[in-house]
Amino acid sequence: MKNITLYILFILTATHAFAQKDAQAKVILNQVSQKYRSYAIIKSDFSFTIDNPQANIKETRNGTLITQSKGGKYKVILYTATGAKTDEEQEIISDGKSQWTYLKADKEVQVSDADNSGEGFNPAQLFTMYEHGYKYIYNGDQKIGGKTYQSIDLTPEDDKKPFFKIRLMIDKVKKQIYSALIFDKSGSKYNYTLRSLTPATKVPDNTFTFDTKAYPGVEVVNLK
Repeated sequence: MKNITLYILFILTATHAFAQKDAQAKVILNQVSQKYRSYAIIKSDFSFTIDNPQANIKETRNGTLITQSKGGKYKVILYTATGAKTDEEQEIISDGKSQWTYLKADKEVQVSDADNSGEGFNPAQLFTMYEHGYKYIYNGDQKIGGKTYQSIDLTPEDDKKPFFKIRLMIDKVKKQIYSALIFDKSGSKYNYTLRSLTPATKVPDNTFTFDTKAYPGVEVVNLK
């Protein structure tokens, strides 16, 4: 869990019915993207579940995501299995140029260049990632807990990605992403569920940088 990386693949069949669904998916995704782009900063509490049947692993971590899409800035805080917000496990921070991965138990921070190549997944692009390099298909509406969600599958144009499908569930009324379920080729599943979302959140200027002075004794590992 040292990196949050989403690589996805899903093969679409070129039929007339699929073309109609693709057009409908584009309309929905454009509505979502337009709404998120109207926010300067977004803060969201989320849960992240790994389900790996082969290794008999199924565990959930809670976290907080703060993003500033302009400039590709973000901060991800992951908590321990207890889920308590006072018990942080790691932080992943980027100012759009550098990335810091802080591992609390190891008292270590790894510094690397921000991945702007398109190969890695930038959390700041979570809400608009479909816009470049992806195809999409609308699966219809589903009801969960009394709410209606629109289901859309995405596929990258690059078929060498290690994930074979990502399924977005979008709140039909709010036009917000509710969850993203990633299917790995190995049989594992990774599910991100956004439990809350606060737009236009004001955050301190140093939110998207790592200040070693605030972490006495931390070891800096330069991976640049």
